[in-house]
Amino acid sequence: MKNRLSRAPQRHDQPPPSPPPLAPQLRQYLDYVRVDKRLAARTVTLYHGDLLRLQQAANAAGVDVLHLQPFHIRQQVAAMHSQGRSARGIALILSGWRGFYRWAVRQGWLQANPVQDVRAPKAPRPLPKALGVDEAVQLAAWRSPAATGAGTSAGGDASAAASAEEQALELRDAALTELLYSSGLRIGELLGLDVQASAAAEQQGRGWVDWHDAQAHVIGKGSKRRSVPIGRAAMQALQAWRAARALLLAPGSADEPALFIGRRGQRLSAQNAWKRLRQRSQRAGLSAPVHPHMLRHSFASHVLQSSGDLRGVQELLGHANIGTTQVYTRLDFQHLAKIYDAAHPRAHLPGDLPGDLPEGRAAAPSLNKDETQDDA
Repeated sequence: MKNRLSRAPQRHDQPPPSPPPLAPQLRQYLDYVRVDKRLAARTVTLYHGDLLRLQQAANAAGVDVLHLQPFHIRQQVAAMHSQGRSARGIALILSGWRGFYRWAVRQGWLQANPVQDVRAPKAPRPLPKALGVDEAVQLAAWRSPAATGAGTSAGGDASAAASAEEQALELRDAALTELLYSSGLRIGELLGLDVQASAAAEQQGRGWVDWHDAQAHVIGKGSKRRSVPIGRAAMQALQAWRAARALLLAPGSADEPALFIGRRGQRLSAQNAWKRLRQRSQRAGLSAPVHPHMLRHSFASHVLQSSGDLRGVQELLGHANIGTTQVYTRLDFQHLAKIYDAAHPRAHLPGDLPGDLPEGRAAAPSLNKDETQDDA
């Protein structure tokens, strides 16, 4: 009986077609970057991929690679962008092409570089990193045992007590943290503050603290002056640091004008401030280390969330252009989206577990105005 079962067609696995060989000029350039410039093997491989893409562009245009014009290059940029390639990826490819044509001009093969004035699409501005309200309050309110004098035994055992110097440093760091979050200062503005106003501070472009009116008068970018309010919690921390500040002054340097000073009694450096804040955030139990500008971003985001006043935030931050401040509206939208995800009955699909959120969104921080009023 005839076998009525049909045989499946035999499959022969074919290797993928090899890419076409590079044009002679492209091969010479690849040899140049490998031999003369001594680039790493991985970098040469990346160059090869970029040059192969350039050759494919020339083939599609029906011209030699040396006859490509700027409009051909722009067409390729548009095509890559529409295919979803990132702005950074396109910029890297253009950089490789630009290098080839620059070399070709030096060889005398071309008069001008067709990629010279072609630019990649502008990359979206990354969102600044800001803490959630709860995290910011946790960091600002945290006090180490050394700052409070905890650990001193009833008998005054010196070995159990933190040194007076360490207590002063902890009080300084607490005041620095509170002021950064309370007033949204740049670290340079904060470290440029003097204890009080003086003719020297005026002449040398330094800021100062108005202890009576709870304001910081700072010198920002472009030597622009502005005054920002200081919250009550920050003023309390500053007063505590001011009382302990003399412990760090070197002998004979009682006239040091800087508000924030280091162990040697001189104005605190930005590097030291970064290091201390990073350590402080870790000791306070935050999941990620914090840098000073993150507290400025947090200040802006949280004030905008509570007030919705973009112009007011611009003034507080000292931005010359409101476009710079508008980036915080994107942070504000993220916050609102998280609240929506947590509260709206149709924000989730059937079967989602409690707390499941769309990709890219995390749980919303609480916005307790009572907690942030003093610091905002």
